[in-house]
Amino acid sequence: MAIAKAERLMNLALCLLGTRRPLSKRELRDSIEAYVEAARPGQGAAGSDDSFNRMFERDKDDLRELGLVIETVEGLDGEVGYLARRDSNRLPPITLDAEEAAALGLAAKVWQQARLAGAASGALQKLRAAGLPEDVDPYEAHSALEPRIPVHEAAFEPLMLACRDRRPVLFDYRKANAAQPEPRHVEPWALECWRGHWYLAGFDRDRGAERVFRLSRITGRVRSRGARFTAPVPDVVTVRETVASWAGETADRSALIRLRTGAGYPLRAKATGVRELGGGWDELEIPYGHGLDAWLVEFGPDVVVLEPAELRADVVDRLRAVAKG
Repeated sequence: MAIAKAERLMNLALCLLGTRRPLSKRELRDSIEAYVEAARPGQGAAGSDDSFNRMFERDKDDLRELGLVIETVEGLDGEVGYLARRDSNRLPPITLDAEEAAALGLAAKVWQQARLAGAASGALQKLRAAGLPEDVDPYEAHSALEPRIPVHEAAFEPLMLACRDRRPVLFDYRKANAAQPEPRHVEPWALECWRGHWYLAGFDRDRGAERVFRLSRITGRVRSRGARFTAPVPDVVTVRETVASWAGETADRSALIRLRTGAGYPLRAKATGVRELGGGWDELEIPYGHGLDAWLVEFGPDVVVLEPAELRADVVDRLRAVAKG
């Protein structure tokens, strides 16, 4: 049914764009096969007319919502006609400088690792045909360091589409300290990549509050829900700032940990002080903020928390929960 409607809309758009004079409802009705089928008497002449009129009005509104400028013109005989002038529906010239082309190329690299690779390539080809500078290759690396944004999670594409379409989703999510995943009902707002990991920000219906989810911890399939959003979407969704605060990036305290030599390079990058202990261990002072315990657990036996005592207790509790699972 969706394919039939898309074909009907395309045929109507082609008729309105291809005419040099306004076409009446009657002419459009006789020119498009779907309208001919709708107008065939099945419930009497009045019923067929009503069916066609409703279908035509819906289609006309859908095309206008998609951006097609449709004019309504009244003829000398009083009959109303419709047309879509090409000059009113032509996009302005597209000009991109080197920085803008590079940004598009980086965005396309994201889709190259997802199932939208074909759509991304086609979009870039259309941009080049519309004026993308010939000496700029969005896919070419222009320096020794080539930026890459990995997209390996199967949840990325359905969540990206759900964010775009404002559709609630249901998925199973495993927290760092949990042995089993739990179902989450989420109204997705935005996706953002931070330090090599993708995160989803949205409204958690079960908890009645904003939450951030790491995509690598989503298990199973992401299922869409037909209902509408129940919470307002904020004008600015601060995914990166939220994740940074949970990881201790905005902390005003310090923690002292013991780290195995040659391990935990992300922790070493955060450290404000490092001291060699010998015996294959180093002592690090790192910023301490909300969520640091969950991050330290990921390093397993390579990390031992020395202080503060509450952080050590939280890490031990998380490790015990994982061991019990």
